[in-house]
Amino acid sequence: MSRLILFNKPYGVLTQFTDADGRPTLADYIPIPKIYAAGRLDADSEGLVVLTGDGVLQARIADPRHKLPKLYRVQVEGLPSDAALQQLEAGVELGDFRTRPCQARRIDEPQGLWQRNPPIRVRAAIPTSWLEIVLREGRNRQVKRMTARVGFPTLRLIRWQVGDWTLEGLAPGKWREIEISGQPDTKQRVNGHNASKNRGVNNTLPTHKLKETP
Repeated sequence: MSRLILFNKPYGVLTQFTDADGRPTLADYIPIPKIYAAGRLDADSEGLVVLTGDGVLQARIADPRHKLPKLYRVQVEGLPSDAALQQLEAGVELGDFRTRPCQARRIDEPQGLWQRNPPIRVRAAIPTSWLEIVLREGRNRQVKRMTARVGFPTLRLIRWQVGDWTLEGLAPGKWREIEISGQPDTKQRVNGHNASKNRGVNNTLPTHKLKETP
């Protein structure tokens, strides 16, 4: 059995346990030794960070070669057209690399969404909208660069799902410890329409929940 932590990272928190400049880190929220984040999430992004002390599992989750799907809910400036979504899905040339094909669709604002602190920048004359994007890679600031490249800058980014694991039931700054008997499936396509209910991927969710933050 592998020990694994699911954490809902708030805005402004670094995906590491120490910082020489005294900025908020994982250590301010998760008092568990010898675990490490399986993949990073920018300080100005929010959402699911998966942590484990199992080096093999950490590599399997984080390494793009395993193509583990990651689902993001993204608030953008403007109203993306079908053509913009098709560009995202086909792959976007970002200069230093071209993104792999992905899934992208418009969605309503997610229900039960928490307030971000600080709030996003809003301009009265420019509407905003939400997208759901599923990637099987994860380079530095990739989602934000992709949406900006097709003309719709990201205002807020929330990683909702990694493989089979989601933020379901986790408030910002809270974590859940689980045990898993298998590895996250990397082969099956994520069904973005049903991702919040853990459908569309093989179910390798925890056998039972061990601990949750109060």
